[in-house]
Amino acid sequence: MNSHALVIRGGTVIDGSGGAPRQADVAIDNGRVTEVGKVSGRGHREIDAQGLLVAPGFVDIHTHYDGQAAWDKHLAPSSWHGVTTAVMGNCGVGFAPVYVRNRDRLIELMEGVEDIPGTALHEGIPWQWETFPQYLDFLESLPRDIDLGAQAPHAAIRVHAMGERAIARQAATPDEIERMAQATREAIEAGALGFSTSRTVNHRSISGEHIPTLRAEADELMAIARAMGRSGRGVMQVVSDRLDRVDEMDLLERMAQESGRPMSISLAQSNRKPDLWKPFLERISEANARGIAMRAQVAARAIGLMLGLEATLNPFMYSPAYQAIAHLPLAERVARMRDPAVRRAIIEQTTVDPKGLLGSNMLDQYQAIFRLGNPPDYEPAASTSALAVAEREGRAPAQVTYDWLLENDGHALLYAPTLNYTDGNLDVVRTMLTHPHTVPGLSDGGAHVGTICDVSFPTTLLQWWGRDRPRDRIPLEFLIARQSRGTALAVGLADRGLIAPGYKADINVIDMAALRLHPPEMAYDLPAGGRRMLQRADGYRHTFVSGQEIMADGQATGAMPGKLVRGGQAAP
Repeated sequence: MNSHALVIRGGTVIDGSGGAPRQADVAIDNGRVTEVGKVSGRGHREIDAQGLLVAPGFVDIHTHYDGQAAWDKHLAPSSWHGVTTAVMGNCGVGFAPVYVRNRDRLIELMEGVEDIPGTALHEGIPWQWETFPQYLDFLESLPRDIDLGAQAPHAAIRVHAMGERAIARQAATPDEIERMAQATREAIEAGALGFSTSRTVNHRSISGEHIPTLRAEADELMAIARAMGRSGRGVMQVVSDRLDRVDEMDLLERMAQESGRPMSISLAQSNRKPDLWKPFLERISEANARGIAMRAQVAARAIGLMLGLEATLNPFMYSPAYQAIAHLPLAERVARMRDPAVRRAIIEQTTVDPKGLLGSNMLDQYQAIFRLGNPPDYEPAASTSALAVAEREGRAPAQVTYDWLLENDGHALLYAPTLNYTDGNLDVVRTMLTHPHTVPGLSDGGAHVGTICDVSFPTTLLQWWGRDRPRDRIPLEFLIARQSRGTALAVGLADRGLIAPGYKADINVIDMAALRLHPPEMAYDLPAGGRRMLQRADGYRHTFVSGQEIMADGQATGAMPGKLVRGGQAAP
């Protein structure tokens, strides 16, 4: 009787194809799936998956581990949520190519755009590269738990080609455009999965400068797209706040059409333009009907700020009375804040700075500030907002919010959904998730470490949309197909995302009855003692990468089968 390295027995297999669940065994050998069905041969290791879900590993195509991957072999917290392949280098920011003189500029940009402490980046990044191929070589030399793919970031490429002129957002000369096109092609041919760029005013360096790519001209972007077309490889990732403009959509469509390369574009509902997403999805549907591959990357829930005394933002951060004690250790600060006189002064002096940190304009929007709770509630009712509670209790909403922040000895986190929540529910998200030309993304794993904790999006898909939402749930087979096979194909990784013979043995074994998100918590484990929000989940019994178990019941096993993924991968 044949033997196998591993057999997962009797689980409910949802294989990533979108097909119906079925009870089956899964055999694995040499990092690949070898049988699915009734496996007669025994395994050197056998896992009893009766009553458990067996699904492909999740592919998260929108992360920012560009710094962390240089010092940390664990790409947590993504690996805690069933992710077996992460793709970084999104939104045009990253750390290669780079001249020595520009290193600080790229750190300042990453710190501002993605809220990653500059002190941690300065301490943790070893800078053993200049070109993008050298960066990939460095990444490939390190052990890691999950697979990692990188994209070539436009901002780094532009600064490399133009220096301070890029920082000043000046138009590129023909020679500079040629250098950018060559650098992009060099990155793609060395193994970058694609090219990313940002065209949003929300992306600024820590010193307040707009991202260098904000208004890059059409000739620059088209030259880069054509260079990718000549390579015949790679995908394009774009974030833009001008998707309601015909000229912007015409440009993005031309980039995809003339390059022949797929494009994904970040999409979320904005309170300022709450219906913009509808004509955008119509436009990309029309493009796909003409053979132009364009997708929207969409979120699994609202994109929300985490507010707290340990977080980057809290509603009282601009109050002079709070700023006078903001430097104190948390326990001492909380003790001072409980003093009635200090409390009164902080609340009376509360103000906001509309030109301050990203998200600071939300700090007095009490109708959109909620207790997060345990388990966290990501679709809170309007009746539970700080404003609604204050009205019922006959108090000012600032007083209610103040009390909430002091809960759990000041460790409490409040939730302020900023995108995808205009209507006070997630119906818009459901429509986006189920559209034929979207894929789940935007988790920002590794980024926004003090303001946002959306790395748990894959768990939200299964727990909330697949099991717990009181209405309009989405079938698990659809959700898993989108988060595994759909995302894998979106970045050209056709060798994974399916549980079928020959495919990469990236597999999750999940106890759906026990699947549960914990609230985010602040950890101080980045280089130089930097902080980051981490979020755990129960229910992930086993996670395998290339047939090796990296997580068992939420704990890392120490196995390091993860590899740098160089370029697109063919199906077996």
